[in-house]
Amino acid sequence: MKKFVILFLVSVSLNTFAQKQPAKAEQPKTQSKTQPQPEPQPAGVSSLTEHFYKKYATAVKWNDYEVAKSALYDLIVENPQNDSLILSLAYYYYENQQHVPAVLVSQQLLARNPKNTAALEIAAIGYEAMGVNDRALQSYESLYLLSNNMNMLYKMAFLQYELKRYNEAITSIDILLANTEVQTAKVVFNDVENKPKEYPMTVALWNLKGLAVLDHLGDKAAAKKLFDQALATAPDFVLAKQNLNKVK
Repeated sequence: MKKFVILFLVSVSLNTFAQKQPAKAEQPKTQSKTQPQPEPQPAGVSSLTEHFYKKYATAVKWNDYEVAKSALYDLIVENPQNDSLILSLAYYYYENQQHVPAVLVSQQLLARNPKNTAALEIAAIGYEAMGVNDRALQSYESLYLLSNNMNMLYKMAFLQYELKRYNEAITSIDILLANTEVQTAKVVFNDVENKPKEYPMTVALWNLKGLAVLDHLGDKAAAKKLFDQALATAPDFVLAKQNLNKVK
């Protein structure tokens, strides 16, 4: 489905460019999942832009993503101020798990607009995948401030713990646990058979808070209560079981 999403982005961005309106960067995850066909190019784009778009659309149609990527670069060279084209390239790298170029391309967009939420999310995911947790945390923090999205704060809590910023992690967890949306949210962890399974987000948060309390304060009693709380809701939550054994 990704080829249609990117084709849709490119088509929209070129229509926007031809109309001389500012390009709007959309969140990759909210793009249409229909299968749009290549649209005739509007008046106002250059002949080279029209040629490269046709090349891009044809390559996508025939599943030749290397040629499609090359055509997308050509489109960017012809239209360097069109942020939607650059976002399409960042999204291409993100979809193909090429984290380094995804981050570098997203940084180009963020240099122009630090509040570009799509670029921030691609950068955050890329940095985290590369193990650059401090930069990933910065990106997620910016996203949270812009969107107040609880999923961003959830990511922040885990990264804060990994970076040994325990007080910040505990604060993030407490904010999440006080949020009514979190009470019905689900997350995926492996179960006792090492198979992915949905668990309440609160279970993961109690477990994480227990770890933060244990590592930061050395308070085994308080940590045990949190691990027990997680297991009371999900008795097969492997991580809480393992952590509980540490404080017995």
